[in-house]
Amino acid sequence: MSRNSELQARKVAAVARGQGNMFSNFVDHALNAELWDVDGKRYIDFGAGIAVVNTGHSHPKVVAAVKQQVENFSHTCIMVNPYESGVTLAEKLNALAPGDTPKKTIFVSTGAEAVENAVKIARAHTGRRGIIAFNGGFHGRTNMTMGLTGKITPYKNLFGPFPGEIYHVPFPSDFHEVSVADSMIAIEKLFKVDIAPTDVAAILIEPIQGEGGFYYAPVELMQALRAMCDKHGIVLIADEIQTGFGRTGKMFCTEYSGIEPDLMTMAKGIAGGYPLSAVVGKAEIMDAPLPGGLGGTYGGSPVACAAALAVLEVMEEENLVARSNEVGAVFGKRLQAIADRHPGLVGEIRVKGAMIAMELVKNGDAHQPNPELIQKLIAGAAEHGLILLSCGFYSNVIRFLPPLTIGDDLIHEGMDQFDLLFDKSVS
Repeated sequence: MSRNSELQARKVAAVARGQGNMFSNFVDHALNAELWDVDGKRYIDFGAGIAVVNTGHSHPKVVAAVKQQVENFSHTCIMVNPYESGVTLAEKLNALAPGDTPKKTIFVSTGAEAVENAVKIARAHTGRRGIIAFNGGFHGRTNMTMGLTGKITPYKNLFGPFPGEIYHVPFPSDFHEVSVADSMIAIEKLFKVDIAPTDVAAILIEPIQGEGGFYYAPVELMQALRAMCDKHGIVLIADEIQTGFGRTGKMFCTEYSGIEPDLMTMAKGIAGGYPLSAVVGKAEIMDAPLPGGLGGTYGGSPVACAAALAVLEVMEEENLVARSNEVGAVFGKRLQAIADRHPGLVGEIRVKGAMIAMELVKNGDAHQPNPELIQKLIAGAAEHGLILLSCGFYSNVIRFLPPLTIGDDLIHEGMDQFDLLFDKSVS
C-alpha cells in the first residue's frame, strides 16, 4: 500500500466525512507553485489552496517573518495585549482600500467570521435588520453565512434553519441571459414585496463570484448598487475574500468599478496561508459597535499579522498585481485553444487577472451544463500531476487559481498536461 493510500484510510477512519478531500494525495512539502506528496510525486498547483498562497508556497520572506514572530511570541490576544504588527497591518489595509473616506479595520480569523462581523457592523450602524445577497454567492459555512450563501448543495444541505431577514436576487451573467437590469429590478421588487428599503441594513456582493462560477459583477451593477445604497442609507459590503490581494489584476477587484464600498471583507490571500481575515471600512461605520462588541480570541494572530506584512512587501517588490494579468493572459490563450479544438464543450472562458474559469456545457448551450466532464477532469488531475479545482452554480466550471508567482514555463508545463487530460476525458 502506498503512503498516500495508508493516510487516506486513516483519514477516512478519523475525520468526519463532511470534511472530505478532493485529492487523496497527502502533501509532504511545497515551494512556490509546486507540491510533492508523501510518495514523492510532484504536482503543479493551479489552486493555491483556493486562492490563498498568492505569493506562492513557503515564500522565503513570509517564512522568515513567521519564524521571527514565533520566536518573539505566538499569542497574547490582540484584545488583551496588542502588538505593533497588528496596528501597522491595519494602517496598511486602510490605505489600500478603495476610496478617500477615512478607514478602520478589525481582524478575525476566517472569511466567514469577516462576513459575520461585517453584517454585525452594518446592523449596528443602521439599526436595521435585512441583508440582501445574490444567487450563487458564497460567503462561508457558519449559520449566518450559510444563510447568505446562494447555493444549497453542498453548503446548506441538511443544516437549516437559517437566520431570517436574508433575501436573494439574481446575479447578472450575459452567458446565462441575466442582465444588470434584471438584478436591479429584482431588488426593487423586494422593496415592494418583502422588505422596505428602510429596513435593509446591507447589500452584500462578491465582485467576482467565487464558488458560484467566477461570474464578474459588471461595472454598471456595482455603480447601480452604490447609487441605490446611497439613496436608501444601505451599507454596501464588497466580499473580497477570494478576489483580494492581486488575484484579479488589481489589489482589490472593486477597483475596476470605481466605487467605494462601505465595508470590505478580506481573507484568503491576505497572509500567505496563515489564518487571518479582516473587515475594512469607512471609519464612521466601523465604529458603530460598542467596545467589546467585535473580536475573537485568535483574531489578528501575531504570527498571521507578521505573515501578512511580509505578503504585502512581496507583492510590491515582485509587482504581483501586474503579474496577475500576465498569468491570466497565458492561461486565456491556452484555454481558448482547447475551446477551438472542442467546439460545443466550452461554453465560456472567463479571465480576470489570475482568476480564471472555463465553463463546460453540452452542445454549446448554456442551459445544458456538463458536470460529468468536470468530474472526469478532477478525477484525472492527480495522475497528470495537477491540482485543479471546480466550482459553479451547476458544478460545471473548472477554475484556475495559481500562485501569482508562478512562471510561464510552469504554466505551460501544467497546461500541456491539462490538454492531454481534457482530450482523454472527452474521447
